[in-house]
Parts: sequence; structure tokens; C-alpha cells
Amino acid sequence: MNYDQFGQAYTTENELCDMLYQNPKLDLNKFLVEDWDRYNSSVASTYSDFPKVREYHQYPSTYDVNAFHQTRQEQWHMPEEYKALDIAQYILDLCKTEPELQRVGQELLLYQERKLFPLLCYLKYFVDTMRANNVVWGLGRGSSTASYVLYLLGVHKINSLYYDLPIEEFLK
Repeated sequence: MNYDQFGQAYTTENELCDMLYQNPKLDLNKFLVEDWDRYNSSVASTYSDFPKVREYHQYPSTYDVNAFHQTRQEQWHMPEEYKALDIAQYILDLCKTEPELQRVGQELLLYQERKLFPLLCYLKYFVDTMRANNVVWGLGRGSSTASYVLYLLGVHKINSLYYDLPIEEFLK
């Protein structure tokens, strides 16, 4: 597996073929392939039943990283009900006290400034999916534990209000 300057994982046709030899039932839809057209042409010309693969598009080194990330945030793969969720209202409804409302309001403004509401929707979906499938995850790591919003969503189990952790530790 290879990674470009934007963190996109991609593979080559040869690497993909090696992976297919090891696991013929490999889900090819999960891979971006550098020489995708060559692979897809091979599949078509041999009339094999292998699925086609997605194109890996290498961005020029002058491409704006912020524009790249903004585009990716608009393309989260999750059910429509989560995309349409009013995440701010959902999180505000989880608050029980005035200090919680104040903290959540402050954090939501910071998330909104950074255009991270789609990320919050995805995290809600992700946590719901992990819970539905009985997946165990950690208590919390690093500066993300300073976010009370992430605590309310269930991303981590550290109550930043209780420990008086400033949100600026996470959203700098």
C-alpha cells in the first residue's frame, strides 16, 4: 500500500494482483489503483468475473491541501439519515445542565468555523455502527479528550467538563 502527500492510500496493479492471489474474495471496491485503466482493460479483455477497480487520481503537488480536505469532508460515506441529521441540535439535546449547554455551544461554534459538522455526523454514524456491532474501542486518546462534544457523541469516555480540560487543547 502506498500513500500520497494527502494521505490517500493507493495500490498498483501488480500489488493488487498479488493481494488477489492471496485472497481471491478480496473486495476490490475498497482500493484506489494507480494504473486502474490497465487493470480494468485486462479484466475486460479476459472476460474474467473480477470487478473493476476505482481510479486513483494523483493531485499535482501544487494542489491546495485545504481544498482537498474540504472536498473529502463533503464525500463521507454514510447513510442519508446521518448526512441530513441536524448534528448541532442533536448534541444540544444531549445537554442536561447550563454549564453543559455553554460548553457545547462554545465547541459547536469552533466546529462550525472549521466546517467540521459533516465529520461530527460521520462520528455519530461510526459510534452507532460500532455499538450495533459490539465493537470495543478505547477510552480516549490525546487532545480529542478535551472535546465535550466528542464525549457526548460517545467517541471517548473522558468528561472534559469534569476534568476542566479546555477545548483549545483540541481545536487550536
